[in-house]
Amino acid sequence: MSQSLELLLIQFLMPDNDARRQAEDQIKRLSKDPQVIPALVHHLRTAKTPNVRQLAAVLLRKKITGHWGKLSVDVRRGVKMALIDSITMEHSPPVRRASANVISVIAKYAVPAGEWPDLFPFLFQCSQSPQEDNREVALILFSSLTETIGDSFRPYSADLHRLLLKCLQDETSNRVRVAALKALGSLLEFVNDESDVIKFREFIPSILNVSRQCLASGEEDVAIIAFEIFDELIESPAPLLGESVKAIVQFSLEVCSNQNLEMNTRHQAIQIISWLAKFKSKSLKKYKLVAPVLHVTCLLLVESSNEDDNDDLAPDRAAAEVIDTLALNLPKQVYPPVLEFASVSSQNVNPKFREAAVTALGVVSEGCLDLMKENLQPVLRIVLGALGDPEQMVRGAASFALGQFAEHLQPEIMSHYQDVLPCILNALEDASDDVKEKAYYGLAAFCENMDEQILPFLDPLMGKLMSALQSSPRKLQETCMSAIGSVAVAAEQAFIPYAENVLQLMKSFMVLTNDEDLCSRARATELVGIVAMSVGRARMEPILPPYIEAAIAGFKLEYSELREYSHGFFSNMAEILGGGFTQYLPLVVPLVFSSCNLDDGSAIDIDESDGDENVSGFGGVSSDDEAHDEPRVRNISVRTGVLDEKAAATQALGQFALHTKSFYAPYLEETLKILVRHSSYFHEDVRLQAIIALKHILTATEAVFQGCSEGPAKAKEVLDTVMNIYIKTLTDDDDKEVVSQACIGITEIVNAFGFVAAEPYMSQLIEAVLVLLKEESACQLVESDGEVDEDDAEHDEILMDAVSDLLPAFAKCMGPHFAPVFSKWFGPFMKFSKASRPPQDRTMVVASLAEVAQNMGAPIAGYIETLMPLVLKELASSEATNRRNAAFCVGELCKNGGEATLRYYVDILRGLSPLFSEFEPDNAVRDNAAGAVARMIMVHPEAIPLNQVLPVFLKVLPLKEDQEESMAVYSCICGLVLSSNPQILSLVPDLVNVFAQVVLSPVETDEVKALISRAFSHLMSLYGQQMQPILTSLTPAHANALASFVSRT
Repeated sequence: MSQSLELLLIQFLMPDNDARRQAEDQIKRLSKDPQVIPALVHHLRTAKTPNVRQLAAVLLRKKITGHWGKLSVDVRRGVKMALIDSITMEHSPPVRRASANVISVIAKYAVPAGEWPDLFPFLFQCSQSPQEDNREVALILFSSLTETIGDSFRPYSADLHRLLLKCLQDETSNRVRVAALKALGSLLEFVNDESDVIKFREFIPSILNVSRQCLASGEEDVAIIAFEIFDELIESPAPLLGESVKAIVQFSLEVCSNQNLEMNTRHQAIQIISWLAKFKSKSLKKYKLVAPVLHVTCLLLVESSNEDDNDDLAPDRAAAEVIDTLALNLPKQVYPPVLEFASVSSQNVNPKFREAAVTALGVVSEGCLDLMKENLQPVLRIVLGALGDPEQMVRGAASFALGQFAEHLQPEIMSHYQDVLPCILNALEDASDDVKEKAYYGLAAFCENMDEQILPFLDPLMGKLMSALQSSPRKLQETCMSAIGSVAVAAEQAFIPYAENVLQLMKSFMVLTNDEDLCSRARATELVGIVAMSVGRARMEPILPPYIEAAIAGFKLEYSELREYSHGFFSNMAEILGGGFTQYLPLVVPLVFSSCNLDDGSAIDIDESDGDENVSGFGGVSSDDEAHDEPRVRNISVRTGVLDEKAAATQALGQFALHTKSFYAPYLEETLKILVRHSSYFHEDVRLQAIIALKHILTATEAVFQGCSEGPAKAKEVLDTVMNIYIKTLTDDDDKEVVSQACIGITEIVNAFGFVAAEPYMSQLIEAVLVLLKEESACQLVESDGEVDEDDAEHDEILMDAVSDLLPAFAKCMGPHFAPVFSKWFGPFMKFSKASRPPQDRTMVVASLAEVAQNMGAPIAGYIETLMPLVLKELASSEATNRRNAAFCVGELCKNGGEATLRYYVDILRGLSPLFSEFEPDNAVRDNAAGAVARMIMVHPEAIPLNQVLPVFLKVLPLKEDQEESMAVYSCICGLVLSSNPQILSLVPDLVNVFAQVVLSPVETDEVKALISRAFSHLMSLYGQQMQPILTSLTPAHANALASFVSRT
């Protein structure tokens, strides 16, 4: 075999393709014989040319696994000796590396079996050789072996630590330093316990020194290796950085701000800052690194990118991502310096500075939204001023920033619409298409959150948009369609006069078939769905068929974005048509199923051999079925368009089920299978839609099986599936929005079906909610570097709001029986009420506890001592929402807390008093204060000084905003009247005035008005003709309404 194999190896390397193919076929045939191994080893050691020796090593690595167990002990020993000789005596670096890779594969089997005891001693000896080649290949082997037998190095960890430190500082060989860096990176995954962590930190100064030396000598590829190690360190859950984060940040800032370095090198440095902002933001805060990072990154925003530059590597774009991530994680530390930078730079003569000023403000608007909303004037002044800048780049950035403001600074930004909209309208006339495109984005984002405020601008807006839609380039037409969609959402029925022209125009877009036009077709499909939602079923249903046909036809064009938007269109149609959409289900459901079942295009990049096998032609020799190597997965990439399509399709299934209900029966089983699969999908966007859709499937299931004998069993089966997925999601899913939706799903199920739906799962639910309240679920895991103050622990407001809504939901369906569950959740929940927590946390707690008290009833008495001080403090909050919730809560605590609340009555009245004054700016706060006093009077009238309280109480009536307080307030008043309480009867003129306004109110219920009627009739029976002057003093409308209502009832 040996002689024929040598000829085949030589033939394989020939330029003649036919000869190569023949050689490959023969090599594959010979490779099935175990004796190919010693033959390949022979050629590895004796072939005259390095290419043949390298090819022999590559083939060995591919075939050794399948044949190793079939070789005799003597042959195995010979193979190992030959490989050791190869890496120590071979002159060709590629051959040495290829031989090292073979050793790592053999070691995977031989070392654990005790068949290669001298391998590690040899490696340590080799790594200290005076020959550079030997030191390098030993380090390469260390790297390779960690992937197969990394745990076997543990007994040698101290020696390995010293060796790597020494090699990192090797002053004679760059190759050795690079190999040491790679070896160090491969050891990271074995750094677990505290002692390992402390030891690993010792490497960081050496890594930085090596990197600086190499950058100075132009060897930037080595610096990039260092950044790759830092990347691993940052993403590791172990606290690997400590104080060394300061040195890493300083080095990274030096590199990313050095314009003499390659773009890729600088990008790697910026990426490290970005990862630190994402994973170790508290370390940046702890070591006071936020300000220096912002100083450099804001200046990077100013740096001009060449048109030829890769946008993803452009320093200004990467810097914007860092600032955005920092703002999301550390808003209080980020906003002041960014606002200062923007204020100063907006006045700079250099337009890049002015562009950077508005870009920075737009970028931080999501993370710093609370701080920006407190005082919008300064930032709006800068951005609106920039919209009139003579430079196109500045105007474009300002339009983008306005769009960001409109998206994130709701609802406060809407109060400035009279200043903002005219500026955007002007920008739509800009000479630059780039500015126009960003202005359309800004307009779309702004209008999306408007309501009747848009009406004065509707005609000029639609005039400009329709004109642009018919005359602009395709890209502008697409953003223009988005803007029209937002205008339609805001205008609602007022959009009807424009709908016909828009829909007619969209027909021409929805039949486009050229590849370059398909994005426009997708936007048009989306816009038809949005317009349909505005004009309603009656106007849309008769003209709908051609639009449905066009959307279905689009699926033949193999364009993922078009399919995505078509699914959204179908969802909208299901919503407006309800059961009327049933006729389209047989046509569209198969298309949706097809998108859900698409291959997502995952591509896995396998790191076979650090490039050793990428020699021309070597990749052609494929591994056979006997090779079971497990090479390291380096990267996973996914076609994101398919992800968006899957998410839209998953959402559509839920919408179909929700709106067609029992008519969805033929598709329920397959839909449930898909949603179960997608609930554990790798990407959170798809999981999110699956979690939302599952509760709609439950709704459809109830409708389908209602009245059937097998109905309860089928419904229970689906409920089991949904609840088990939701409970698992609470603790295991790593995305906060997905977990929030699971919480909302459970809340809605409990509210809809009662305790019977939750009872079988209570023990699991109790534990899962407890994990969330303790902030220990997968999606709440915080970084472990440094000491994290519990009071400063970051959490997602939306997530915790969803979690907190579970408490009143269970209290409502369980009543007093909720008490044992509440006792388990109470302690962890109350940590959100600490003074160190932000106001929104405390009001979340108070609002939830108010509803718990309302629904659980008497057992809340056991918590009064703990809760009342918190609620009293919140009555004086600077936030209206906090005061409102506190007033509601204090009333419910008094109503249900029994005698335990009496000792607090004086303090409560003192706390409520300012809420009745003219200095209280919020009507809803005042209404809830009235509700609280009403509840206090109803449970303990003897504890209230009615002669002092009632005049103040009546003065704020009728209720202005929160009609949910009506029953409590008017029941209290009417109860006092009907019992002829002397204190209330002394206020008859005020009472009659309130009664007249309530009776005339369009927002008060008949039940409330019936109470008023009874009380007023009682007054008439008591005072008769004495009431006439009081009635005469009313306005005619009020007097007539009161008289008419009483006569009717």
